[in-house]
This record gives sequence, structure tokens and C-alpha cells, in this order.
Amino acid sequence: MTLSPMTPAIILFAHGSRDPLWHKPIEAVARAIEQREPGATVRCAYLELSTPGLPEAGAELVAQGVKHVRVFPLFLGVGKHAREDLPLLMDELRAAHPSVQFDLLPTAGEAPQLTALMADLALGRT
Repeated sequence: MTLSPMTPAIILFAHGSRDPLWHKPIEAVARAIEQREPGATVRCAYLELSTPGLPEAGAELVAQGVKHVRVFPLFLGVGKHAREDLPLLMDELRAAHPSVQFDLLPTAGEAPQLTALMADLALGRT
């Protein structure tokens, strides 16, 4: 399936870690998106301790001609990073690239589907 040029790119945004193994699940989500939507444009970005940061990932997509970006925060809780840090970073992205639409999705932990999946996993129901 070929995506139209108007199909939004996706940035998976996570906390970050110095441990390179920590990144593997985030990268696995990116690969899963690409497998489900061949031709999808997906990048991983991190708040701290890892690169690229959100501004760099956004700038890379803009340089590639992307006009619409969905930012999906891979946080389970809606803590300070999701409530305060991320909205500021989104404002900076929008100001730096006013011709690009940047949408901030709810955090992963807010999705009832993820809550149900985690409950099923804990109960051994897969």
C-alpha cells in the first residue's frame, strides 16, 4: 500500500536512557508501524539522555518535505514530562516550522486498549 504525501509522519516520543537496550522496545514499535503501513515515515525521539531529541527529529522530517506530523508520547503515566515538558517542546516545533502541522496525541497510557492489553498480559491471557 502506498501512502499519499499527505499521510502524517509519526514521531514516537519516549523518555530516553543511556542504556542502548532501553531503546529496543521503542524501535520495535517503529518497526511494527512500518510493517503495518508500508511506506510510513516513523522516527523515534527522546526527551533526555538519548538522541535525537524531538526538535531534531521534527526538523529531519520537515527537511524531507513532510507537512503533517503526529507525535505519540510513549509514556504510561501523564506526569510532568507529558503535562509540562512535551507541550513546551510542541510549541517550539510549531514555532520553528509554522508551515507544518504537528499533532500531539494522547499518551500511550491513556489508551483503554493498552490498559486492557496490560491487564490481559498480567492475567496470562494473550
